Amino acid sequence: MSYLTAIFYFFFMVITMNTLLRPYLGIYPSINARVFIDPSSVVIGDVRIADDVSIWPLSVLRGDVNYISIGARTNIQDGSVLHVTHKSASNPEGNPLIIGEDVTIGHKVMLHGCTIGNRVLVGMGSIVIDGAIVEDDVILGANSLVTQGKRLESGYLYTGSPAKAIRKLTDAELSHLRYSANNYVEWKNNYLASDNM
Repeated sequence: MSYLTAIFYFFFMVITMNTLLRPYLGIYPSINARVFIDPSSVVIGDVRIADDVSIWPLSVLRGDVNYISIGARTNIQDGSVLHVTHKSASNPEGNPLIIGEDVTIGHKVMLHGCTIGNRVLVGMGSIVIDGAIVEDDVILGANSLVTQGKRLESGYLYTGSPAKAIRKLTDAELSHLRYSANNYVEWKNNYLASDNM
């Protein structure tokens, strides 16, 4: 790498990181080890990111009026929007957004003030809204809607708008949940090790 390239890269990274991770009311995102955040994504405010998480292009994580917590080895794929519910007289705690470990959030997913358990796959284009709970070991099919306050029980495939249980997950599908998360850990490690950022 030439001297000028190194200087350009340094300033690019400084500018990118300053726009990528933004404070809200003095609270900055908390980022653990080996995390990959694509430079086109934005992470704002009280967002707590565990080890080996990956956040892919054009995603927005806005922990401004409540917090977002993302468990280890979770991947947030391209174009996803994650937000929270503010505190109010009718909802004194609001709704943070809590995502467990080994979770795959597909492309263009919207999560708002909900709880996602461990080893969950949220299919592309799905929406999960305020107060909804997705328990551990669930697959939510593409373009599904989980309505306010709904609970999806562990061990099932859900699809539709509104989402309904279709059938129990097979052993192969249950194994695939961890496989998917581990693939994204490997891919983000490749990105972190390369010079293409």
